[in-house]
Amino acid sequence: MSDDIEALVVDLVEWVAREPRSYAEVFDTWRTSCPRLPVWEEACDRGLVARRSSASGTAIVVVTEAGQHFLRTHRRPRPAAASEPTRIAAQGAPA
Repeated sequence: MSDDIEALVVDLVEWVAREPRSYAEVFDTWRTSCPRLPVWEEACDRGLVARRSSASGTAIVVVTEAGQHFLRTHRRPRPAAASEPTRIAAQGAPA
């Protein structure tokens, strides 16, 4: 699999992992007309995300156990947050 598609699969699974998404939202956000970028199909075929029904009957997309494992092994490191915000003193402002 190309690195481009793999990176997009990671993006999709991370996005869904933040919170379950409606099936419509996933398709609206990840829609593509390019058959060479089958991100949704790849994630589904690999069992990383799944379509379920919510309590209200709405179709939602969730990350599977396999998807959670995939994220643990493929997540990109996030930049370290500064321990304290940088303060910029305005000229003439009290210190």
